[in-house]
Amino acid sequence: MSSASPEQAWVWLARIRRVQGRKGEVLADLLTDFPEKFKERKRVWLLKAAGDELDPKAAPREIEVANSWLHKGDIVLHFAGVDSINDAELLRGLVVAIPQTERAPLGEDEVYIADLIGCELVDVATEAEHVVGVIEGVDRDAGPVALLVVKAPGNAEEILVPFAKAYLRRVDLEGKRLEMALPEGLIEAQLSDN
Repeated sequence: MSSASPEQAWVWLARIRRVQGRKGEVLADLLTDFPEKFKERKRVWLLKAAGDELDPKAAPREIEVANSWLHKGDIVLHFAGVDSINDAELLRGLVVAIPQTERAPLGEDEVYIADLIGCELVDVATEAEHVVGVIEGVDRDAGPVALLVVKAPGNAEEILVPFAKAYLRRVDLEGKRLEMALPEGLIEAQLSDN
């Protein structure tokens, strides 16, 4: 069994929102691209976080997933040893995570969307490539395709770019660079609206 240290890199799977039921179950917002993996995963860690930042003073708590099921776009989790409403209430706001080393393996042409955050988005649709900006977030709920939330240099407004396979040309996670051939006018239309 591996032990997790507070300073290691974590993959956030869910954030516990509230109690769900009378036997210690909790309802959590999904933060993973693979919610079905909860059925296979027997241990996770609970982390204390404020917003998107981990509390460096709070130690990760390893816990066993006794049961889980999807519920209206969220997930209900029941942890071993959490058997009452009072026990479950103490988990409110905690992040359910795993060490980055335990992520599900991806196929050759796949990428974790969360790994794109911090990458520079470059439009290579023309010979003169154009830096669109830095990816600051991903909106998975906008429709059938996730939208990259991009901060353009020198512009306070966000640009939303569909993360569509048809546009994708190259992903260089080590170099923090994502190349896409974007449709003509996509960026300009958003900047002129703002």
